[in-house]
Amino acid sequence: MWQPVLMISGYILGILGLIMLVPACYDVLVTGMEWSPFFSTAMIAIFFGLSLFLSNYTKIERITLKQGYLVTAVSWVSVCLFSAIPFWFHGSVNSVFDAIFEATSGITGTGATIMNDVESLPHSVLLWRSLLNYIGGLGIVIFAVALLPFLGIGGMQIFQHENSDSNDKFMPKFSYIAKRIVFVYLFLTLLATCTLFVCGMGWFDAVNHAMSAIGTGGFSTKNNSIASFNSFPIEFATTIFMLVGALPMTFYILLYRRANPDKNKQVRVFLKLVVTYALLLGIYLYSTSDFSLWTALRYSFFTVTAIVTTTGLASCDYTTWGVWITAVILFLSLTGGCTGSTTGSIKIFRWQAIYAFLRKYLLSAIEPNRVIPMKIGHVNMPEKVTMSVFVYVFSFLISLVVMTVVVSACGLDLRTSLAAVTACITNVGVGSIDLIGPSGNYAFFSNTVKSLLCFAMLLGRLEIITILVVFSKSFWRS
Repeated sequence: MWQPVLMISGYILGILGLIMLVPACYDVLVTGMEWSPFFSTAMIAIFFGLSLFLSNYTKIERITLKQGYLVTAVSWVSVCLFSAIPFWFHGSVNSVFDAIFEATSGITGTGATIMNDVESLPHSVLLWRSLLNYIGGLGIVIFAVALLPFLGIGGMQIFQHENSDSNDKFMPKFSYIAKRIVFVYLFLTLLATCTLFVCGMGWFDAVNHAMSAIGTGGFSTKNNSIASFNSFPIEFATTIFMLVGALPMTFYILLYRRANPDKNKQVRVFLKLVVTYALLLGIYLYSTSDFSLWTALRYSFFTVTAIVTTTGLASCDYTTWGVWITAVILFLSLTGGCTGSTTGSIKIFRWQAIYAFLRKYLLSAIEPNRVIPMKIGHVNMPEKVTMSVFVYVFSFLISLVVMTVVVSACGLDLRTSLAAVTACITNVGVGSIDLIGPSGNYAFFSNTVKSLLCFAMLLGRLEIITILVVFSKSFWRS
């Protein structure tokens, strides 16, 4: 059982090592260093990766579902650990725990940081942080397309049915769709980079923020995130590309093939929700603060988009808007983007499934003899998928509560614990309180709390069930 798991994990570590050569080359070619610590870390990752790959090499004809779970868990944990090495070697952090926290936050697309002064970091380290956001975002899309359909909780089955004709099979093989997802991902990043440059960013900032926006990761090259630029064109472009990253990557493939975006109910509902939330928040800000209507809408659209898409970039410090914003941010954090996208949290499809079930239940209470189908858009919801969605949402909320209690037991007050765990398990990164908000960071937490929050990030990024299955006794008995 373990041979293909270790082989694939070794292959992924080897790829990670090659990616480390990007900031290494930046150190040497751009900054003029004779030797970069990234070369050392790259060799370590490549050595361990090749060792695992070659020592466990075998012809893989079929991966079982159990091996799929193990590959996912082992590869993500190992990537988080090896991604932390450059931070430690480069002297950017004070402890191994800080390095692991920063790396886990980056690769899971959470965007939470322990860095007190991001702008003082070498450009190669800033580039590495953004690359982690980027490869993590692509990794979760591939994970969603490859594994979640087996669970029935990802929503990709419904998406395929919504956007495929009966005589046109959308996914003839995984390699077919994976190649196209990578192409779309790279194209969108290039487009975002050029757009941000035209809007006024330098090339280095544009590349980093493009990777952060498309990967919905949230790492920035500035202490005050997007607010440092104080530019409406930059905020507007970043908002658009955060939304772009929150839509399914397969949606763009179908858009190119059929040019008919109206068939996907999930995308339309998501965009309507973002606009509605932003308008309501903007109007509320305008009526309760000194902001002009334009400023209120400008801040609300960016903030709502950043939180709902779980990107976590900031154009202002929303924690100064009042105590009520805590509840608003917590609510927005639990929304999430579309399934098959780079976003975290619960996601729109699952909320659609819950709404459809609630609607059916209420109608059945009034008309018990009426046959009411469970539908999302024009697609019938299989009972198995509906049940899996409820299991997932229940597991997510229970995990949120349990993690909050455990973190509170480490000596933190309940409000801080809830804000930190919610920000990490939803992969939003920035919290709803000032300590860990746009102007704060996670550096003050103890190593124990940082470790727990790392687990929360992985738990949320791998859709809860994956981790719970691996930790269950029955998984290891069978």
